[in-house]
Amino acid sequence: MHRTDSHAVAQATHDLGSALWFGGSVMGAVGVNSSGDELPRSIDRIRVANSAWGRFAPIEWLGIGAAVVSGLQLTRVGTRRIALQKGFGEATAAKAVTMVLGIATTAYAGYCGMKIAEIAEQASQEGRLLEVQDAATPTGGTPTELARWQRRLRVAQSLVPVLAGANIAFGAYLSQSFRPVATARGVMRRIQRH
Repeated sequence: MHRTDSHAVAQATHDLGSALWFGGSVMGAVGVNSSGDELPRSIDRIRVANSAWGRFAPIEWLGIGAAVVSGLQLTRVGTRRIALQKGFGEATAAKAVTMVLGIATTAYAGYCGMKIAEIAEQASQEGRLLEVQDAATPTGGTPTELARWQRRLRVAQSLVPVLAGANIAFGAYLSQSFRPVATARGVMRRIQRH
């Protein structure tokens, strides 16, 4: 396989993995969390969302893994460009930081969801009153600890699409910098700086 072919495969894999991560996180935060809000029992609202997230999580992590592995391949292919083309190295570093923050935030959101399910199940088993608007939204009657984890989940789930989207945007910027005109400008700026 030619180098350009492997670059195209890595770029496509990266973009598809990132799109899965971004799209799934938006759909989950907007659709899954509130999917059970019409159910009469609060515990069922949490159970429905927890079940849906549990089914999607392996696919989401597969997308993230594909984006990471292919991103490393793209970085390897672009090492000379990082050294020669002004702005390429900085954008690559910013993309890497965004990716790491996005992965950490995704993991934290998953942890928050597990804590919500755990607290809700314990309250249900103990026969305590459990009231939530939906899986991620407390009401005035939501137990304090559960409400705290719901608020954390909402913040994390709001950040994940922002970070996953930034990862896609940086990837698009880096792809465009492979155009001959962009390459020439970046090299000229690097030369003029020295």
